[in-house]
Amino acid sequence: MSKIRRNTGSLQPDELKAVYAISRVVAEHFEIDAALADIVRLSRPVFIFDNAVLYLQNEDSGGLEPAFARAIGRGKSSRAEISWGEMAAQSAYSTGKVFLKEANVTGDADRLEQAFYLGLPLLVDGNLIGALVFIRFGGPSFTDEQINLAEFIAAHVTQVLEHRRLVERVASLEAEKRLAQMQSDFLATVSHELKTPLGFIKGYATTLLREHTNWSAEERKEFLEIIDDESDRMGELIDDLLDSSRLQSGTLPMQFTDFDLVMQTKELVDRVSTQALDLEIQLYSPAEEIRLNGDSKRMGQVLKNVIGNAIKYAPGGDINIFLSEDAEKIRIEIQDQGPGISKEHIDNIFKRFYRIPDESRSIRGSGLGLYICNQIVHAHQGSIQVRSELGKGSQFTIELPKASQPVKERNGVA
Repeated sequence: MSKIRRNTGSLQPDELKAVYAISRVVAEHFEIDAALADIVRLSRPVFIFDNAVLYLQNEDSGGLEPAFARAIGRGKSSRAEISWGEMAAQSAYSTGKVFLKEANVTGDADRLEQAFYLGLPLLVDGNLIGALVFIRFGGPSFTDEQINLAEFIAAHVTQVLEHRRLVERVASLEAEKRLAQMQSDFLATVSHELKTPLGFIKGYATTLLREHTNWSAEERKEFLEIIDDESDRMGELIDDLLDSSRLQSGTLPMQFTDFDLVMQTKELVDRVSTQALDLEIQLYSPAEEIRLNGDSKRMGQVLKNVIGNAIKYAPGGDINIFLSEDAEKIRIEIQDQGPGISKEHIDNIFKRFYRIPDESRSIRGSGLGLYICNQIVHAHQGSIQVRSELGKGSQFTIELPKASQPVKERNGVA
């Protein structure tokens, strides 16, 4: 960062006071435009100027571009505002030296046509990054003492710019660090989730292939059923990863048709009930038929995921599903009698790869299911929320408009 090395002993008391106030602004401000505006305000009483303009190097073109400008006093004239001292800035920037240009003052000339320019180079660690220009209309000339004060001001402006550069660099490094951590977590999660079923498949397949070992028909059937189940598990995980990626990029296809939500939910409940014989799932609907305009496959995926979560996290407890509708919306409520979700996790459970830490060790899952549900529901212009109380279970509520259309955004699904 550039350092102010000038001798403050050459400053007058009011100038020294202004420089001190400016240094406080540099230390306390994080927003560059606000800092520059305060520097201009504090400088004007002790260093008279009509226009102040900051030029910075364009990193792409290498040329100078105005980045900040203020018109004060005579500079507020519509004619004076277009005089931003580009020539003075170019000269100070190209030479690295103070540029001074005075007008020929005549008594009958328009003061706005008699511009006095002071251009000051801005350096950071010996590298030129821009120029600061002060303009006076009609004089007086810039004295050596005033140029010295202007150099103090320019040095403080440079500190503001360097401070911003450092803040942006830190933010960039933090973002890179977070991205690297997310990538690391992603790889760890996916590797773990894929290795688990793959380990079972490999283990039981190797067991069946052992020579000089005779397995009974029941044992072979048991081993093959495990291999089959774990193959399904791996397939589901891969599907979830693909769906998650497509949802994030907005490329997951949606086929919107008119279908009966009651019938679809009833068929899903029947299938799940045959797989979980110790679980009772009740479906309540005041109407025999509720028509929804949406993607029946994806909405079935949402219901399956939410009910599947209830089975995993609330084993042995009953699950109640309520369907209802009014003139505009369709409402789905899924209640379980599990341990509930603490408040600290409620806001995060719909995030990608998020899993409740206390449960992650004992219950398998990728942390993608509820994220996918949330994205699919939003693609139907709907909402999904959860209410939960520890020890009393959870209730997921999905609300969908009756005549929704798929929502797509440039950076993903809404």
